This record gives sequence, structure tokens and C-alpha cells, in this order.
Amino acid sequence: MTVTKINADLTAKLIAIVGREYVLDDQVDIGLYDCDAETLDKAAPDLVVLPATTEQVAAVIKVAAQYKIPITPRGAGTGLSGGSTCVRGGISLVLTRMNRILHIDPLERLALVEVGATNMSVSQAAAKHNLYFAPDPSSQVASTIGGNIAENAGGPHTLKYGMTTHHVVGLKVVLADGSIVTLGGAARSSNEIDLTGFFIGSEGLIGVACEALVRLIPRPEEIQTLLAYFDTVAGAGQAVSDVVAAGVIPAAMEMIDRLTINAVEDYLAIGLNRAAAALLIIELDGPAAGILAQRKVVEGALEINNVLSMRWAADAKERLVIWKARKTSFGALGRIAPHGYVLDGVIPRSRLAEVISGIEAIGTRLNLTIANVYHAGDGNLHPCMLYHRENEDEVRRVMLGGKEILELCLTMGGTLSGEHGIGIEKMMEMPLAFSAVDLTMMAKLKEAFDPSGILNPGKVLPNLKTCGESGARPLLRHKILSGC
Repeated sequence: MTVTKINADLTAKLIAIVGREYVLDDQVDIGLYDCDAETLDKAAPDLVVLPATTEQVAAVIKVAAQYKIPITPRGAGTGLSGGSTCVRGGISLVLTRMNRILHIDPLERLALVEVGATNMSVSQAAAKHNLYFAPDPSSQVASTIGGNIAENAGGPHTLKYGMTTHHVVGLKVVLADGSIVTLGGAARSSNEIDLTGFFIGSEGLIGVACEALVRLIPRPEEIQTLLAYFDTVAGAGQAVSDVVAAGVIPAAMEMIDRLTINAVEDYLAIGLNRAAAALLIIELDGPAAGILAQRKVVEGALEINNVLSMRWAADAKERLVIWKARKTSFGALGRIAPHGYVLDGVIPRSRLAEVISGIEAIGTRLNLTIANVYHAGDGNLHPCMLYHRENEDEVRRVMLGGKEILELCLTMGGTLSGEHGIGIEKMMEMPLAFSAVDLTMMAKLKEAFDPSGILNPGKVLPNLKTCGESGARPLLRHKILSGC
């Protein structure tokens, strides 16, 4: 792709579309958009543009196509794979102004929303109908529907309720030429190709979603949340497997290790057991009549795995405290080191204990501090390697550790990503999971939708062969691993 440099004429056209206030070109302003929550990879855009409507998005993309300028969609910047980092410069297209809840249909249990709306805001708008939007990443207070769609996000309750793709039935999308198309819709069945399903998880490579028709679900009649402690992580992992094997599918099963327990307790001071090797959260929901029987099954599975203690939340307030311990865990780790590199591998649930031991061995051999947070119920692991970005040797060991952990997940029959996406973070590991033919077909699909290659270039597909191909913004990872 031949890229035209940003010039006054291009900037003027963008200002005419969205207004002077919403085209940022000051270096201080631009610096705020040089990464997402994956802070190792930093690359500032040339311009930041904040449209307010689908029509403005289409007009901006038409200008970008005319000038062959890379354009990278961005929501709240809570992503953890560098998906919204502008590795080829160009325009950071920030969609957070597009945050309206356009319509809620309580009878069909659907909401039409703009993609800058947050997960939490959709659920709050639906609450008066006793409905909510199920995907609940830890960043759900800030994370946007558009970001959820780009990465096919999940969260703790994925175990029972599934990923974003299970809750989006239609999309309004702007393609690389600026045309506006509608994918899917409210109909229960269709004879068309499922382009909605194809688009979800495409990480901004084939189009920019502007509106989404999302499915809402009823609030459960009863919710019961358990906090349990174990003296080994392997014991907690086996308890997770035994609960599911016994026929109970909880709404969520989350685990954190001792290092994370202590970081959270240092931060929140809520009385967590600092001596425990693992904390396990299990949440049951559904009809009240069935919860008591499920509780007995869960308690039995924990007892045979030598649970140290377990306590059911007495009320909604206690439940919120338990979940706060889980959802603030990554932030709390900042008390140990200023930077964290969070992985997102997936393994079969039955291999959890083996992988936990393998990650510990990798950390010991590479002298890395690794905190572990797991969506244990569906085998989605989030090892967080703590480091100092200014220490190149430490960063190098983090990069090697990440590669080895992902290789371990694949060896165990798992995958590279459960919900964070590939982005920059796992791009060079793609050949470990996919054949050359697979990757070629993915590239051809992108080319079919984006022949000029302007949409979020430098992501997902491992096409960097030399240092220079990273463009004017070589990343720290390339410098360290390739000697750029």
C-alpha cells in the first residue's frame, strides 16, 4: 500500500466533515491515543478523528480511501491486544461520541445501539424492562459495543451465556470505500450468508461497525455467588472440572492465584485469605427452584478437592464485593509492577492443572513474575507477566514467555485467543495455529473487502518480513526480538 502523507488539504476535508474540535493534530492530544490497554506496543496516529454519526464515519473513510491513508477504528481503548494501536500511523477513528441507545424493544428483547455505547449503559437502559446485555468483560463500565464486536469479547459469564457473537443479530457497517451496508437483522432465520457472524471478531480489518442490533436477556430469578479458597491452584482447577462433569453449568467460574489475591487485598482490604493458593468464584443463576440442588452439587465437588473454606454471599451487596475482587484484579497488579502483559490463551478445561504447572515452570525459567487470572469454567487463561517497560531484557523475557505460554496452550489442544483478539500481540504466533493456506485465505478475505489495505493494517495477519515493513513506527517488540 502506497501511503500519502497527511497534508493540509486532507486535514481540511476531515474538519469539514466532523468540525475543528473533533480533528486532533496536536502532538500532546495525539499522544493519548498511542496504545490501548496493551501498553508495550505504542505507535501514535497522525490524526485523531471523532465522528458523531454513521454518515460522518462514511465520509471520513471516503477521504482516507482517496488519500490512501490507514484508518484504525477505536472505542474506549480497553483492548488488550493492541488492536486499536495505529502501527502504520494514519487516522485513529475514535467512535466514542456515537454512544446513543437508539431503541429498545422489550417484546422482541432487542436493543438498537450505536457502537460507542458501553456494555453497562445498554444494560442500564434495558433494566426497566428487567432485561440486560449479557457480555460482561472486566472493563464493561468503559468498554464499548464496537470494541466487543471487533474482538468478539466475552467476560466471566461467557461460560453460560456465550460470546458477543451470540448476542448480536444485526450490524450497520461502513466498508473500505465508504459505502454503508446492513448485515443481518431481527429475523430469526435468513437465507443469506451470515456476514454478521463473519464480521464479529474481524478486528476492524474489513469494515467499521457503527450500529448494532443486540439481543437482551431476562434478569435471572435467583443469583447465588460462592467464594472459595484452595491450598493449591491445581485443586481449584480440578474442582472446576468436577462441577461441570457433575452436570452443573454455572453462570461463571473465575479463579485468581495467590499473587493476585494479595495484590487485590492490598488494594481493597476486603478480608481475602492471603494464605490461600487460589480463590475461586462460582456464580449460579436461574429459577430459584433449581438453585438449591445446584448448590449441593457445587459444594460436593469442592469438598472432594480439599477446599479450605467456602462462603455463599448473603445478599447483593456481598455479591458485588466478591466480583469487585475479580474485576479489579488486573488494576491491583499495578501495585507490584508498572506494566502488565496479559495473555489470552484457551485450553480444554480438563488440562487446566497441567497448564497452570507449565506456566509456573516458564515463569521460573525466564525469571518472570506471572500473576494468573482465569475464566476457569471455559478454559480461558489470562496469565499477566509483570514488567518494567524501560528494561529491555525484561521485555525480551516477557515476549519469550508469552510465546512459550501460547505454544503450551496450542500443544494442549487450545487456541491463541478466547476474547482479546490477535491484534499485534499474537500476530507473529498465528503460523503456530494456522497453516500457510489458512493464512492466505484470511488475507484474501480481507483483500476482498479492503483492496487498498487501509483498514487497520499491520494487525492479525503476520505479514512483517523485515524491520522496515513495520512502517515509520517500528514497535518495541520488533526492536527487541528482531534487532530492528
